[in-house]
Amino acid sequence: MLLGAGGEAPLEPWITRSWQRCLAAGLSPGQRVVFEPITGPTLRHLAEESHALVHAARPVLEQLTRAIAGMRYFAMLTNARGVVIDVQGAVDRQDPRTRLIGRVGVDLSEAAVGTTAIGTALNELAPVWLHRGEHFCDDNGAYSCAGAPLFDPEGHCVGMLDLTGVDVPERPELRHLVARSARAMEDALLLQRPHSLRLRLNWPGSPLGGDNDGLVLLDADGYLLGSNSTARQLIPTPLQPPGTRMHCSDVLALPWAQLFDAAARHHPAPLDLPLWSGLRLHALAQRPSAAAPTPLRATEAALIHQAVQDARGNVAQAARALGISRATVYRKLGRH
Repeated sequence: MLLGAGGEAPLEPWITRSWQRCLAAGLSPGQRVVFEPITGPTLRHLAEESHALVHAARPVLEQLTRAIAGMRYFAMLTNARGVVIDVQGAVDRQDPRTRLIGRVGVDLSEAAVGTTAIGTALNELAPVWLHRGEHFCDDNGAYSCAGAPLFDPEGHCVGMLDLTGVDVPERPELRHLVARSARAMEDALLLQRPHSLRLRLNWPGSPLGGDNDGLVLLDADGYLLGSNSTARQLIPTPLQPPGTRMHCSDVLALPWAQLFDAAARHHPAPLDLPLWSGLRLHALAQRPSAAAPTPLRATEAALIHQAVQDARGNVAQAARALGISRATVYRKLGRH
């Protein structure tokens, strides 16, 4: 049986599985780990494809970094491949161990750097806490990290949220915080979708309006547009052929127009929601609130600002990393 750091206790099964995957991929614990970021057009493409997730996650990231401000941990958001798409918090730019990983475009997947909270959360699709010595590669032994996967409104993994510290006290309770924050990001990603009706769901007796609600979005004809992880647990949906849409009446045992009638009331109240399974939930039907999307140029500007910061103010170096001209960098930064 594999033992943890110091040999005191057996490793968690998910750590053992990660180490086995690393060995199968040809990685060695003693090999040098290189944190190389992507650059140029590939980095710009990363910003474009990650825009919706970064925009949805940013407010939660900012709240999260305030919560951990005194702990010397920082937050990273990755895509489903383990490539960093956003970094927030106290990244010590003088310490290469934090500076090298805390950059947009760095590949921190299990295949690239061995066992970490990032790669393990993406492979296991569950929240994790990883102690220093539980990392597969010796070069990563100074890190302590918590991670949780992120799922889109269809239930597909689209990335993960990570909290990392270097030579810091162990804080396994961060696994709960990172999982809670990941669910908040999923809700924000879901609510970015245009919709005609929003259903907040929970078991009878549980309050509605909090972070534990299931969320389901419907279009004007009652078809499902997406849901959060909690809703998918409350209302398991049957498998659908690719390209087909599911109507809410396939899972809800009531005339679907009643949901829109309830939302139209001046003071919407929770309603009883029977399921075809025989279970009953209670729900709050709400019309969407208007919110202007953040333009893509805001994401581009943030990417340029970080590139300049990573280059320690060297605009020419930042421009080379991004594959754009110095004039473009100056223009985006508003410098003259």
